[in-house]
Amino acid sequence: MSELDPVIHAQARLRTMTVLNTLGVGDSIAFPRLQELLQMTSGNLATHLRKLEGSGYVSVEKVLEGRSAVTYIGLSQEGRNAFATYKRQLRKLLESTG
Repeated sequence: MSELDPVIHAQARLRTMTVLNTLGVGDSIAFPRLQELLQMTSGNLATHLRKLEGSGYVSVEKVLEGRSAVTYIGLSQEGRNAFATYKRQLRKLLESTG
């Protein structure tokens, strides 16, 4: 059996990927809204997003809206594929041990 993706498997990153996976393809969510949904500190969320971004699983876009900078996070196609694989592997693991 293959090992679960350690980038996704960390609890905070798994929760993040789960929320981002609910977005439509090409959609993104503002950092504060994601932070609110996950109930994480901004520093903790930023750290986990850097790890996911470094793996190519999320896209991070900073834009200027009026006078404020806003950061939007979306799930890349690579991230969608990795999350689908993760879920398949987890189901297989749970079924084999049940």
